[in-house]
Amino acid sequence: MTISENQRKLFWVAVKKLDIPDRGVRDILTEIAGVESASDLDNDGFSAVMGFFEYCGFKPLTSKGKDYGERPGMASYRQIAFIRTLWVEYTRRKAGEDELNRWLLNKWHISSLRFLTAEMAPKLITALKAMKARAA
Repeated sequence: MTISENQRKLFWVAVKKLDIPDRGVRDILTEIAGVESASDLDNDGFSAVMGFFEYCGFKPLTSKGKDYGERPGMASYRQIAFIRTLWVEYTRRKAGEDELNRWLLNKWHISSLRFLTAEMAPKLITALKAMKARAA
């Protein structure tokens, strides 16, 4: 299965940032992924090539997620990010933000993390840690 359009774009951004000539791109694709062109890359080949690009110094931008700003009495950005990380680890990447919001509504009576108070955040973190420990 070939890579997605976004992966293809990321590949070419890396090539441009690293200033790799056309011949070099073909050599990298042939040596690392065993293909003749970027359109022939599969997910494994893409991961291998991107790993090589990162070794060469390419650093893709990463999204830091939603930031609700400084809000007195509400959970901090770090707490919210930690809760999302615990959720991903607990669900083993099988459940996303929608499932997290449903769980929050059912168990904590809030519809989203943006409504999480500073007082509730440690309790929710402790609950997720316990759930994760039981699942392991």
